[in-house]
Parts: sequence; structure tokens; C-alpha cells
Amino acid sequence: MKTLFKALGLSLAAATMGLAVPASADEYPSRPIGVAVSYGAGGATDFQARIVTMVAGNEDMLGQPIYILNKPGAGGRVGWNWFADEVEADGYTMSAYNVPHFIAQSIKGGVKYSVDSFEPIANWGADPAVVVVGKDSPYNTIQELVDYAKGNPGKVTLSGAGLFVGHHIAALQLEKETGAKFVYIPTKGGGAAAMKAVIAGDVVAGINNLSDGFRAAEAGNVKVLAVADLERNDFLPDVPTLMESGYPVDNASVNFRGLMVPKGTPQDVIDKLAAKVPGMFEHARVVKRMKAGGSPLHVMNREEVQAMWAKRQETLAELLKGL
Repeated sequence: MKTLFKALGLSLAAATMGLAVPASADEYPSRPIGVAVSYGAGGATDFQARIVTMVAGNEDMLGQPIYILNKPGAGGRVGWNWFADEVEADGYTMSAYNVPHFIAQSIKGGVKYSVDSFEPIANWGADPAVVVVGKDSPYNTIQELVDYAKGNPGKVTLSGAGLFVGHHIAALQLEKETGAKFVYIPTKGGGAAAMKAVIAGDVVAGINNLSDGFRAAEAGNVKVLAVADLERNDFLPDVPTLMESGYPVDNASVNFRGLMVPKGTPQDVIDKLAAKVPGMFEHARVVKRMKAGGSPLHVMNREEVQAMWAKRQETLAELLKGL
């Protein structure tokens, strides 16, 4: 029997204890891969993650399908705490990341993760924050909304996906740069719930992802008043930036999205993912579906993401001191 185990390349101890023998990069992946999304189904991160992973099973990609694991709660903290603390670092469970979200949360504290807890694989998108109001709102410009907020401190409620996510950072910047007093309301259920609050009239306005705002505006449910970025977006070319509207809010809240693995994942597995995943994001079917959904693509490789994380860590640490 021992000779048989040796012939199969297995150790007797591993076989008798029921332990899996680690796969080499040549064998990886040999089964489907899960991707944890730290937000609820239907929001921008979930919507996009399902699109950008749709061709993972192609033979020229990963050769195995990817399935989504929704782990929502506390603006992403529940999912990323679970990912940092409980997931086996074997390459079979990845996570979607949202920056500035997880970096800002780690700077503020009270979570189990930081940029040192994870290894980036590749980035698929960059989604700016937008200010939205319901279709029947009396406000048609960002100036009208800000002027009302200035004259009525604390009466303008803003929904968003959580605390110290991109939405919250944009709201804090807007408040700082306008002198107006808003009431930011983090909703349970992420961006989808935040948008529903605007559509239902539960809040005066909301700060959401451009991709969510684009789809809701296309459906006739909201008006998009401004974009929190350095320049206008091709999906909403008629919507001004906050900067050109007279409020110097930069692009610190732009939501970068991509895939990462836990620290400790074998380097050869990381290397294989890093070599294959960017091509997956750039596949023609993915590009077409992302464009149809108003979801901006911004593909970056592992090295580019590492540099982006480091820069955002520096920028957010400085920004959050004053907010």
C-alpha cells in the first residue's frame, strides 16, 4: 500500500489523514473558484463581478468557472474581515476589492485587515461617485441642492453604501468644500439599497456609483447632478464634475474594483492568476456587457494595482486626518 501511495505521488500521512496535497501551478485550478463580494446582490460590485468573471471557464482563461459568494454587511467590513481571517490561502477563494473602501476602513481602525492582509491580482474598473436625486426632486443642479443644504443645515439626507466607502468620502469632501451640513445615512445592503432609498424618496439625495446612477437614470428613476472625478465621464457626458461646478472635490472617492487573494497564497498560484485574469477582463464579451451596463472598465495588472494601493494608502491617510 505504501508503494502504491508513492507511485501516486502521495504521502502516506496525507492519505490516511484525509489531507489534500497542495496542487502545483500546473494543476491549478482543478476545481471552480469562489469570489467573495462584500456587498449585496444587485449592487455595482456584485453586478460587475458577475460580468468580468463570466469567461473564467474558457480553456484559454482559467479553465474553471468562477462563482460569486455575497458577504455583505457594515460597508464591506463583514466580508473583508471574513476573507482576511477565515479563508484558506490556496487560490480557490478570491475576493473582489473596493478601493478606497477597504483601505480607508483599515486606516480608521476596528477591522482585521489592511493592505498587508491581501495580494492584488488585477483591477477591472474605476467607478466614480455621483450625486443623485429622485426623478421628481425639485433639484435639477448640484448648486440648487447645495444652496438648499446651506440654508437648511442637517435637512439634506444623503444615502450611501456604508461608512468610509467611496460614497462616504465623497460626502465628507462635499460637506467640507461647500460648508453645507448634510446627514449621511449608510444603508444596509450596499449601493443597491442606497439607490432604492433615493428612488423611494426616503432620502433627499444620494451618493452612489456612476454605474448604478447611469442605469437608474436610463430607467428614468433618478437625475444625476454631478460626478466626483477630475473630468466628465463618457457614460454621462452632460453631467458636470463637482470641480467644474465650483466645489473642489477631487477623485479620492473613485471606486477601483478588482480581484485579490489572501496573504500567504502560493506565489506560483498568484503568478498564474496575475497572468490570466487581466485578459479575462479584456475579453470582447466582457467589454460589451460592461459597456451595456454603464460600468467603466479600467484594467490594471498586478504591479499597477500594487502601486495604486500604495498611493491610495498615502492619499487617504492624509485626507482622513482632515475629515
